[in-house]
Amino acid sequence: FTRPMAVKRAGVRAGRSGVVRGMTMTTVEEKTKQLVGAKAALKELIDQTNANPIMVRLAWHDSGTYDDSIKTFPKAGGATGSIRFDPEIHHGANAGLTNAVKMLEPIKQQFPAVSYADLFQMASAVSIELAGGPKIPMRYGRVDAAGPRDCSPEGNLPDAEAGPSGKFGGKGGTASTEDSTAAGHLRKVFYRMGLGDEEIVALSGAHTIGRAYKDRSGLGKEVTKYTDGSKIVRADGKAGSGKAGGSSWTEKWLTFDNSYFTTIPDPNADPELLKLTSDRTLFEDPGFKPFAEKFRDSNEAFFQSYAKAHARL
Repeated sequence: FTRPMAVKRAGVRAGRSGVVRGMTMTTVEEKTKQLVGAKAALKELIDQTNANPIMVRLAWHDSGTYDDSIKTFPKAGGATGSIRFDPEIHHGANAGLTNAVKMLEPIKQQFPAVSYADLFQMASAVSIELAGGPKIPMRYGRVDAAGPRDCSPEGNLPDAEAGPSGKFGGKGGTASTEDSTAAGHLRKVFYRMGLGDEEIVALSGAHTIGRAYKDRSGLGKEVTKYTDGSKIVRADGKAGSGKAGGSSWTEKWLTFDNSYFTTIPDPNADPELLKLTSDRTLFEDPGFKPFAEKFRDSNEAFFQSYAKAHARL
């Protein structure tokens, strides 16, 4: 954990007694203690449930609504915990994420000083680390959205395939993400958040863990030989791969490494592994391709870029 945010950033001053106006140091210490406790509880939960992918998805879909052109909270969206409210939790892109929120609720009740927004983001960082990925340079202190009125409009999140119209994205959300190409659509989504091409490619690499389910995204198969529960897919070599079903992008879909980038361009890769249009474009678009090839050739380079991109998102 990083140290609590400097009190001067919160617009308060410490008096001679060392007590910050409106906040005692014991409160800061208690919040820090609860953050540490929540992280330990998350490690235990994720280790027992193999919920790494859905926790990353929950955090990303909460933060991925951010619009950098909007300067007011919480209208700008982002990591505010608003995804726990209806209607946002029932947006099409968030199918199945109510399960992740329910899994985290006991930890939230045990550590009430930790905001939902922080808990969701902490869960994603812990999930990446437990899967063998890089340590994410996270900071905590996020403020929660207060209720449904603070939910972001539907349409800010990325599509993997074109819709019935033949276009990706749509005109909803805080800004149109509609485009005739996957690359153009991804840029409209992530540029809106203030992110660039390298970050788009690095974040796409998180598909090295997880699966697509027909009943959630409409993509993938009911089950494959990699998702039938018969194979060890965890980075630590422990048995168990969670609930059977869905299609994965990689063979070891609970191991965080650069295998996504080695699989997508490989013409001899097993056809049971997912290769969506939004995946293929990383090696086809001239702006994305140099980064995709860099991450294919170097796991270290991928980890370095990914950790920074995840923290920014």
